[in-house]
Amino acid sequence: MRGDTQSITDAVTCVPLPLPLPDLQVVNAYVIGSPSGVTLVDPGWAYPPSEEALTRALHALGYGVSDVVRIVATHQHWDHYSLGVGWRDRYGMELMLGREERHSIDAFHRQPDVVHPVQVGLLREAGAPALATAIDALQWEPYERDVPFGTPDRWLDDGDVIDCGTAQLVVRATPGHTRGHILFEDCAGAQMFTGDHLLPRITPSIAFERAPGRLPLRSYIDSLRLVLRLPDARMLPAHGSTARTTHARAQELVEHHQTRLLAVGDLAAAGSETAFEVASKMRWTRRERRLDELDVVNRMTAVLEVQSHLDLLAAQGRLAVVVEDGVRHFSTV
Repeated sequence: MRGDTQSITDAVTCVPLPLPLPDLQVVNAYVIGSPSGVTLVDPGWAYPPSEEALTRALHALGYGVSDVVRIVATHQHWDHYSLGVGWRDRYGMELMLGREERHSIDAFHRQPDVVHPVQVGLLREAGAPALATAIDALQWEPYERDVPFGTPDRWLDDGDVIDCGTAQLVVRATPGHTRGHILFEDCAGAQMFTGDHLLPRITPSIAFERAPGRLPLRSYIDSLRLVLRLPDARMLPAHGSTARTTHARAQELVEHHQTRLLAVGDLAAAGSETAFEVASKMRWTRRERRLDELDVVNRMTAVLEVQSHLDLLAAQGRLAVVVEDGVRHFSTV
């Protein structure tokens, strides 16, 4: 250990970096060192305290920013990707990202001043017009303004191999949390950089996409099953402890969503017709809070999570859906 950093192997170091967010305070960046240069995985938010912490960690490991030759990101959310964009623009190292993230990057550039443009429409379809209005009124926070964002130098596809000198990272497409989320499998090291696909304590939200794919929950569950087909490995997530293994956590998350699908389906069968009505009957977070006890953004993610479960149940033929006045109503078949 060096300060707050954690040595994973002789070549790989986990560096927790501060975030400017009120609910999510730390992201794990990973430094992969080699004689030919440094690879960074998920280098965090373009935020001065984060940049300073990463620079200090590099120096403690015997490197400088000029030794970074490539940056790879599991997805395009700012807490994983934006410092990579900033450093690429400033210092010229190669920046890599999953190809399917191009949809959300393009969508952002079409509406850069709107915080959650797609979610407003989805909330109206979910029977939550007042919540949609509240989300539509949101403005960027000061720390969210002028964040470096854009396309990478290289788009990554499933099966691509990144030669980091001391490690060979195999790209695995794991859509769900975002449409273009990828993880990096270090086969020789029996470890996997899982980004937000596998987190040790929570299941990632699928409600923050600018250009969501069809049935993102189905994509997420399929991606969990992909991990279960790959060799078990040490889980190196973007948030939280590095002590878990991929198979155990992926299986827990599959079971969580199976349980949630049953609960959502039961509420729809009992007469809750919209995602908002179902979400209002459920309890949220480990504190078992009601929907109206959550802040506006967490209410949004809760309702849209329920919507994703209802949509999957409908796609499986377990629920029927009709649209009335722009609102999706679900019922038993």
